[in-house]
Amino acid sequence: MPARHRVSTILGLTAAASLALAGCASGTGPASGDAADGAIAVVASTNVYGQLAEEVGGDLVEVTSIVDSASQDPHSFEPSARDQLTVADAQLVIENGGGYDAFIDALLESSGSDAHVITAVEFSHSWPENAGHEDEHAEDEHAEDEHAEEEHAEEAHADHGHVEGFNEHVWYDPHTMGYVVEEIAAELAELSPDDAETFSANADALLAEIEGLESELAQLESSVGGAQVFVTEPVSVYLAAAAGLDIVTPDAFSEAVEEGQDVPPATLLEALTLLRDGEVDVVIANAQTGGAETTQVLDEAETASIPVVEFAETLPEGQTYISWMQENIAALGEALEA
Repeated sequence: MPARHRVSTILGLTAAASLALAGCASGTGPASGDAADGAIAVVASTNVYGQLAEEVGGDLVEVTSIVDSASQDPHSFEPSARDQLTVADAQLVIENGGGYDAFIDALLESSGSDAHVITAVEFSHSWPENAGHEDEHAEDEHAEDEHAEEEHAEEAHADHGHVEGFNEHVWYDPHTMGYVVEEIAAELAELSPDDAETFSANADALLAEIEGLESELAQLESSVGGAQVFVTEPVSVYLAAAAGLDIVTPDAFSEAVEEGQDVPPATLLEALTLLRDGEVDVVIANAQTGGAETTQVLDEAETASIPVVEFAETLPEGQTYISWMQENIAALGEALEA
């Protein structure tokens, strides 16, 4: 199981405050202590991971997703006392990690939770402390090395801030999500061994659908691979890269937008020049965040008749992870093939 990270920041929510605010929910799912008898209490930082847990666990789990709407930004989310109570009662917690949802680590620390924790970024090939998943069938052979990597990762990233040079938006990488799904099934089986076969079967069905996403991306690469894409921030980079697209955004632009900082004037000019000179085939924007510079890019794209595709950070209402990614892949293909 990936090492559980902790942060030094304590929420400082007192028991009295918890009782006073217990009715103020910020997520979906059962309130603290409301899980059905015998169901495994799972808490996910966002509804993306919550939906994956529901697929794998089925009726055997009760899932609470703390961030579950487009109006909530996980980077700056402020949890409530009820969220702390929910995490305190959780048996399994699923977080993104990499500085994206550090509020989860603060909740784990302050609540004294002993829940099993899955940190999604640790399953990415790009994770700085991860040597990759070169042979997924050699678990025993590499178990000691993986454990050492996890310990080093915990030491190196104990503050759970943004990791320089690493794109934490790993849910847009279906390959990484396949490993996360396998880990969810393994953790649930450890918590309820009698239901291990059910969890494994559910995970296998979901993995087959994830493989379908990878096939769709491979088909997209065969038809539009090499197309030049401007992303207003890194949220969509994994998906675009899997489709063989060339990201031409100046690094300083996307990094500034993601951090909520002003884009340097020279960098903004460079970005606008790319659009004006016909160097961009499609613009991908984050539907949930932006700023003045992002607006300028979108306006310039409209002027230059460059297609714009919007991706979100949380699961849209009524969607599953699979249907959401299928929709994103289709939208990208339609924009590039128009």
